[in-house]
Amino acid sequence: MDKCPVKRISVKFYCLASGKEPVLIWLKSLSKNDKKIIGFDIKTVEEGWPLGMPLVEKLDKNFWEVRCDISDNCIARIFFTIVKHDMVLLHGIVKKTQKIPLKDLRLAKKRRDTVINAK
Repeated sequence: MDKCPVKRISVKFYCLASGKEPVLIWLKSLSKNDKKIIGFDIKTVEEGWPLGMPLVEKLDKNFWEVRCDISDNCIARIFFTIVKHDMVLLHGIVKKTQKIPLKDLRLAKKRRDTVINAK
């Protein structure tokens, strides 16, 4: 009998002071197929952590991205940090250029710092 994979880490969404979860709101705005692809990739990280390229890239101290190939030859990135046994999803984007926009990196890192300093 095959065993179900065990999560090594659990996903949590970054939460604003207002109670809103920006990554969850972003995910809901995507197509059903793109949500499915991203969900599968995040689940792979949950079950296989720690992982590296091509799915996960470390960008900075306590700061990684999940790299998702979604529909229409687009690429999505979900930035996250790890706190204890939680993968905290900080920010998500659909990349339109080769480089990650600086404003998105700054926002995700600011959220990372908030999460890490709160624990």
